[in-house]
Amino acid sequence: MTCIAALLPFRRRLERPARALLAVAALFAAPHAALAATEAPSNAAAVTVFTTAKSCFSDIVDAFGLLIPREEIAVRPDRPGLKVQEVSVDLGQTVTAGQPLAKLAQPEGGSVTVQAPAAGLLSASTAVVGAVASGKGEALFKIITGNEFDLAVRVPTRDLAKLKVDQPATIRITGIDDLQGKVRQIGATVDPNSQLGMAFIGITTRRALLVNASGRASIKTGESCGVSVPLTAILYSSAGTVVQVVRRDRVETRRVEIGLMASGRVEIREGLSEGETVVTRAGALLREGDPVRPIMADTATK
Repeated sequence: MTCIAALLPFRRRLERPARALLAVAALFAAPHAALAATEAPSNAAAVTVFTTAKSCFSDIVDAFGLLIPREEIAVRPDRPGLKVQEVSVDLGQTVTAGQPLAKLAQPEGGSVTVQAPAAGLLSASTAVVGAVASGKGEALFKIITGNEFDLAVRVPTRDLAKLKVDQPATIRITGIDDLQGKVRQIGATVDPNSQLGMAFIGITTRRALLVNASGRASIKTGESCGVSVPLTAILYSSAGTVVQVVRRDRVETRRVEIGLMASGRVEIREGLSEGETVVTRAGALLREGDPVRPIMADTATK
């Protein structure tokens, strides 16, 4: 008993350093355990992600129509009953003010000369030698004056309310480069059958344009700026429109409200903030809470 009692103080002296070593070991092990807890499992799927940023989107209304001259003069004889005796101009010819267009024979003898009332482009003619020229019906000649045209377009009722005078538009006509124009006039009624309304897009150009040529006008009716994502990041599910956000290497399905679209991107009006990490190609294989290994899009392409 005396020997055991003598050994007890020695044992206590050995236990103190051992407990200290265990405490130090636990202190160093804690950060490693926390790091292991936050790291994605080795079997986590690798996904390409991107960081959300703001973009601006133009609200565009596309409409189709025909090209018509802004000002066109109809040329007729002063009185009926005159026969066309001679035609001095050809269709599509540029004429000057006062230039002879045709000579008409009078019933009582003699003739009168029909002259161009203004300079311009001869766009239409019904003058045929031997035919009777009408004084009130179809015009003998039509002359386009100036270089101003309208693209008369038909617009769906849902888009007609977006249009305002002076809104900019890009006009595309087959065979020529894009033209710039503005909304000049908006119709006050719509066709009861088609539910389409009329709008006139003013164009001023020195280029040779063909009357009644078909064209398309892309009218900018507004602009919206906000967070945007690629269309591939959008997933349509029973819960609505969603994106897959990555937080702490886990998938989080987030419902969003989308807006305008352009060039393969879509505006997010609600549900997503700037600077968040989102899966570039959303898919049904990724589910809420799945562990992933996110790879930034820029890094993935290298």
